Amino acid sequence: MHYRGAILGVIAWSILHAQVKYSNEFLKIGVGARAAGLGNAQSASVADASASYWNPAALVSIPSYPQLFFMHSEYFAGVVKYDYGAIAFPIATERRLGIGFLRMGIDDIPNTLRFYDGASYDFARITRFSIADMALWLSYAQPLRDTTLSIGGSIKVIHRVLGPFATAWGFGVDAGVLYRRGPWRLALAVYDASSTFNAWSFNTETFEEAFILTGNAIPQNSIEWTRPSLRMGLAFYAWRDKRFSLMPTLDLVTFTDGQRNTLLSGKPFSADLATGMELRYKHWAALRIGATTFQRQRRWDGRSYLTFYPTAGIGIKVWHFRVDYALANFTGFSQNMYAHLVSVALDLPPSLTRAIFTKGD
Repeated sequence: MHYRGAILGVIAWSILHAQVKYSNEFLKIGVGARAAGLGNAQSASVADASASYWNPAALVSIPSYPQLFFMHSEYFAGVVKYDYGAIAFPIATERRLGIGFLRMGIDDIPNTLRFYDGASYDFARITRFSIADMALWLSYAQPLRDTTLSIGGSIKVIHRVLGPFATAWGFGVDAGVLYRRGPWRLALAVYDASSTFNAWSFNTETFEEAFILTGNAIPQNSIEWTRPSLRMGLAFYAWRDKRFSLMPTLDLVTFTDGQRNTLLSGKPFSADLATGMELRYKHWAALRIGATTFQRQRRWDGRSYLTFYPTAGIGIKVWHFRVDYALANFTGFSQNMYAHLVSVALDLPPSLTRAIFTKGD
């Protein structure tokens, strides 16, 4: 029964997680080591293909040629894998398209529901499955008449898999605005603008007997909704010369799904703060610090105090290749649960693509 209890715990936790108000919470973790080093204060300063995630309007900030972007990180001692990939490319002088894909999952989980049939144990009946949350973004951005103001939008498709036990499909829309003038960057991004839905389908025949024996309620097919959230961003060059630049960044994130333990907590709106600073040497080296997840905690005597998670990172760019690293905590579980994030970006200008494809000629 030990093995059966373990697998039932995984299934029951995942089903419960799918039904609470924190729907699609995996989409709020963030992508990119640069963003993580800045405490996820990224909506106004993002300038690579990860803009599909942060602010689709910021796709106008990428160069006038294709760009590839990849990120990998792991949580809970490597149990949870978190990966993101994106490509952005021009379709006209100032217009951009972006495609991004995100996967967060736990793989190779033993399915022991049929390990014991009431009379004997059989290891041959143990199979393995994965739990994964995935999202695909299709994004578009363009400047308005005045190139200081740009708009963008994304259609996103969500697919969540709970092994052979349940699946969900969902759809949503994101939108963004970016204002650039001199050293200033102002941004507004709206996620799940029309509320994003997930339609869950449970294959109850795969676990019904075990749930009945253990007294668990059999879940029913259902639809969950993710309410809109807003991210207002500010970034500016506080100092810039021929060699060095210093850019502070600030994001205010507002949730509309009820009271949360955030910096500003209320009903139905709660708001959190993300802030960071980037010191860059020319175009090839950067140091970053940030702070995020501001929360009020209570001490044993009933007094409250403010906590936050600090972040840090570095970035190096050589030729058309950029690699970023960050040490950050976005799980919200413990100050000790920090993760290493690595992301890379590759520009594909015509000179590079010609060099690649004509190398063997």
